Amino acid sequence: MTEAVGPEPLLSESQVADAVDGLAVRLAPRLAPDAVVVCLLTGGLWFAADLTRALARRGRPLAFDAIWLTAYGDRTRHSGTTTVLAGLRRPVTGRQVLVVDDVLESGLSLEAARRLLLAAGASEVLTAVFALKPSPRPDRRPPDAFAWTAPDRFLVGYGMDAAGAYRTLPWIGALPGA
Repeated sequence: MTEAVGPEPLLSESQVADAVDGLAVRLAPRLAPDAVVVCLLTGGLWFAADLTRALARRGRPLAFDAIWLTAYGDRTRHSGTTTVLAGLRRPVTGRQVLVVDDVLESGLSLEAARRLLLAAGASEVLTAVFALKPSPRPDRRPPDAFAWTAPDRFLVGYGMDAAGAYRTLPWIGALPGA
């Protein structure tokens, strides 16, 4: 019987916290006092919670909303189609919006959210991700801000998952062989 091997640690819980704090320092001056943070569910939830608290400590207690998009399901690659499962609950017309997600790979989900928010009347849409992976697409729009440059590995933890597993880890790891 082969023993299951867990994720290889890449960033500790304290390194994750330091990266989020550093990003909040850089982002706070760019954000309007009435900006709305929009979290991309489900993966962005952990990062959004930590980032919004770090921004509040820097004088930016922002409004919060979420959009639930799906493009991966239980697969490890983007399906090429992004579906909105749940949309905004508050108006963003005329307001700056900061879209927050866990990782930027293909950029398709983040771009779909950006288009949706501009169509909803946002005056400006900024994007922030925790992990920025090397681009598989030359036309991928870069995020406005990111906390960590990630390796081209299959990441888990801190919101990132493998078919639902490992998402709740407070640290980030990579699956062996993936």
